Amino acid sequence: MKNKKTLWIIIITLLLLVVLGFAIYSFIAGSAEKLSYQQFQDLLSQNKIVTSSLEEKIYNGVHVISGVYEKNGSPHRFVVGINNQQYDYLLNNPMFRDIVSQIVTNQEITSPIWTLAQSLLPVLIMVGVYVWIFSAMSKGGMGGGILGGKSSRPRQIKSDVKFSDVAGINEEKTELVELVDYLRNPNKYAMMGARVPKGVLMEGPPGTGKTLLAKAVAGEANVAFFTMAGSEFEEMFVGLGASRVRDLFGDAKKAAPCIIFIDEIDAVGRKRNTAMGSATNEQTLNQLLVEMDGFGSNSGVIVMAATNRVDVLDPALLRPGRFDRIIQISLPDIREREAILKLHARNKSVSPEIDWKRVAERTPGFSGAQLENVLNEAAILVVRNKRKMITLSDIDEAIDRVVGGPAKKSRAMTIQDKKVVSYHEAGHALIGLKLDSASKVQKVTIIPRGNAGGYTIMTPKDESNFSSKEDLFASIAGYLGGRAAEEIMFGKDKITTGAHDDLDKATNIARRMVTQFGMSSLGLTKYLTMQEESYGQTKGVYSDEVAYKIDIEINTILDNCYKIAHDIISKNLETLELIAESLRVLETITAEQIEYINKYNKLPNEVILEKERMEKEEKKKNAGEILEFEPDEDEKK
Repeated sequence: MKNKKTLWIIIITLLLLVVLGFAIYSFIAGSAEKLSYQQFQDLLSQNKIVTSSLEEKIYNGVHVISGVYEKNGSPHRFVVGINNQQYDYLLNNPMFRDIVSQIVTNQEITSPIWTLAQSLLPVLIMVGVYVWIFSAMSKGGMGGGILGGKSSRPRQIKSDVKFSDVAGINEEKTELVELVDYLRNPNKYAMMGARVPKGVLMEGPPGTGKTLLAKAVAGEANVAFFTMAGSEFEEMFVGLGASRVRDLFGDAKKAAPCIIFIDEIDAVGRKRNTAMGSATNEQTLNQLLVEMDGFGSNSGVIVMAATNRVDVLDPALLRPGRFDRIIQISLPDIREREAILKLHARNKSVSPEIDWKRVAERTPGFSGAQLENVLNEAAILVVRNKRKMITLSDIDEAIDRVVGGPAKKSRAMTIQDKKVVSYHEAGHALIGLKLDSASKVQKVTIIPRGNAGGYTIMTPKDESNFSSKEDLFASIAGYLGGRAAEEIMFGKDKITTGAHDDLDKATNIARRMVTQFGMSSLGLTKYLTMQEESYGQTKGVYSDEVAYKIDIEINTILDNCYKIAHDIISKNLETLELIAESLRVLETITAEQIEYINKYNKLPNEVILEKERMEKEEKKKNAGEILEFEPDEDEKK
């Protein structure tokens, strides 16, 4: 009914435009006085024609002349038609020849209907665009193109993912078992008067398995799985996002029992009445709140959503009755990383000698997606090198590629650059060896990757959700160890720019200690950064004097930590030299080799053997150069 009404409105509008065009054309055409040939001759003889505004056009062999003539002292428009014979006759009249020479145009007249069509063409184009936009909006934005076409319809998939395909988040899986049981046996819960959560919100860093877990719930329950990203609800026209929410829930109700999964829900569920909101965002959010509130029948429909920042979501979205359960999914610990690695290694040819616990120790802070990528990169390296099995060296290289990118062995490094980088990285490693609260050194390399000339991988000795003040001081000292080693070995005037990333990380930790953790003389007050303020949190208002004190505290922490690093390196110069020399020989050394240096205070055997081999090659090369330029017997004579 609505579509028929819209169609009639469009038809009537077009008819009115056509009638209006004809009326305008008739008015313009009828406003000029039509003169006969004789009247035109009389006006010529009386010299009453205003020649500056004359126009001549030809229509079917007839010369149509229009212009202005003087009548009773006032100007009047006229139009006269003259055939070819009359036109030739008038050319003998000098006065007419003078008029012809001043005629403005001389072209073929087109049909009046075609002239009308040309004048109406822009209007018709504008009406067509209006009809297209109006039609697309009346359909909820599903018409395609810039209005968010068919690609933004809810996607229904059949999930084949099971809980056995998800590793490392056992507690989180336990929280979702009730959803699977409810979708399989809803009557059991109805008899007990229990209400299964209408919505489950999963919060965690990217790559921790939020989407995979939602698919596993649908796969275990064997129900339909509808998915849309939060950004797909946002469009340039107000109302389209709300319409898509209605479409999503409408389709889900028809397929119940089912799961609706909204990825990155913070794109549509941000707090209202903030600088980051908009009219379209608020309308879409309001519609989502209404659909989840249960005014309609949503039986058998469970909403699952994922976000990286639950603190930016609107409070109305998080209340019980909408998202009843919020599941925190954090980065996996060492046991969980080991389980994830074993899971992703099931379909790969892997050496039985690989110790997955050791690999897990080398990957602190890695998400499940990054661990999967490590094994995929290792498999690619095996294929590239035409081998049959993934080894520990392949996994080590894959970890380095994920952390810093592919090795740039072709990048030219001078002897001096290599020396500087080796002492810089040795400084980091030495802090990890000698400072009790520092992280454990796993690997040191001077092979360039990305923008780094080398790097040191250090892992926490005891993974914990909390860091003490002592731990943070040790972390800062570890970052500053490279700069301290450069200064000690080469002097203050010879320090390089290689520590720029270390300084950035150290400063960030110190700033958080002062402004967020209450670990300075400024007390327990938390001072929010501009980024935190933009997410709608209460701003920590402080004066310029306090800002100055914050800067002083940060500099004090950095100076104290640098002094700690400087003292440790100064007292262990022999160990520093051994680590740096090992790096220059092997370019990459492992935790075992570093521990050997620290324990026995001498170079590892593999370093000594490689050093001897390099010296022999250098001697052969020098001997060859001497023979090449040695003069022959004749030249000696």
